[in-house]
Amino acid sequence: MKKHWGKGLAFILMLSLVLAGCASGGQAKGGKISLAYVAWDSEIASTHVVKHILQDKLGYDVEMLQVDAGPMWSGVADGSADAMVAAWLPVTHASYLEKNESKIEDLGSNLEGTKLGLVVPSYMDIQSIEDLSKDEVGAAVDYKVIGIEPGAGIMMSTEKALEDYGLKDKWNLVESSSAAMATELQKAYDKQEPIIITGWTPHWMFAKMDLKYLDDPKNVYGDEEQIHTIVRKGLKDNEPKAYQFLDQFHWTPEDMAAVMVDIQEGTSPDDAAVKWIEANDAKVQEWLAGVE
Repeated sequence: MKKHWGKGLAFILMLSLVLAGCASGGQAKGGKISLAYVAWDSEIASTHVVKHILQDKLGYDVEMLQVDAGPMWSGVADGSADAMVAAWLPVTHASYLEKNESKIEDLGSNLEGTKLGLVVPSYMDIQSIEDLSKDEVGAAVDYKVIGIEPGAGIMMSTEKALEDYGLKDKWNLVESSSAAMATELQKAYDKQEPIIITGWTPHWMFAKMDLKYLDDPKNVYGDEEQIHTIVRKGLKDNEPKAYQFLDQFHWTPEDMAAVMVDIQEGTSPDDAAVKWIEANDAKVQEWLAGVE
């Protein structure tokens, strides 16, 4: 009797494991992956999409680490984070790459067609950063450029721009956050007031407002950039499934903008990411091709 009971219990346990596997979509349980990111709208969108593919498609336990740009790079370099999909190169994060290049692996671009610089509403009658030397332009905005988090690459580039264009003595770069900057822009735009911000694309604000970049004849902000995927050394050996997916992850500014707009309109980053993934299965399957 005990022998039959033991066989029956073993069968039940085996059946439970099979059913659990079916309930989870048949995905083998992955390990733990930590993703570092900065709280920029673009990086919130991309990192949450990556999170849900690692979590929902590959079975990983994903930890999200929201930090500033410097700690994001150093975290991947020292192994306290496994990966990031938020490296703006070759200009914006050049100093971080130079400092950490020997300690990380660059998997290449995951998005092309980015741009950054000083941005104003199109109703403002200025065209170039050189126009900021005019007193009437400076007085209209209280000689302020509304920035984001200190230490961000675009903030360092803007400090250099103010110096290179001879504006440093009068102009002030205001430190805030990407969310606070966007809020200030929206307030000014709604009232048709002048404002100058540090801006970049892809970003939802270009879909919601009529904005323009100021010309940069000294090319301080560089030309069109790319966003790269950076992983820690050894990830390929430790977590080959995650590594292969991250290596194959690549989307467009339009893809990213769709997620950003949903978030800006009130959808949670997780729900916006899941919505995009469900609507773009063919592209997701390309990223997962050969991942076992």
